[in-house]
Amino acid sequence: MLNETTLEQRLLTLEAAVSDLQHKLEEKPASQNWLEKLIGSVSDEAAFREALEYGRAFRQADKPKDDSNEQP
Repeated sequence: MLNETTLEQRLLTLEAAVSDLQHKLEEKPASQNWLEKLIGSVSDEAAFREALEYGRAFRQADKPKDDSNEQP
């Protein structure tokens, strides 16, 4: 079990880290539109492009086949 001195030191370290994160968050300018920050953020990732292709293939598989080329 941790002794009291170690526990207090860990608590002080955590409090300092939280305070640092709060200051960083306050300094960051607020975006008016959260979606603008997100759009394009992962579009250059290979896994993202692969997921898009899977989605496209899935949607295409659900479409009915075009029967206009067949004769009655």
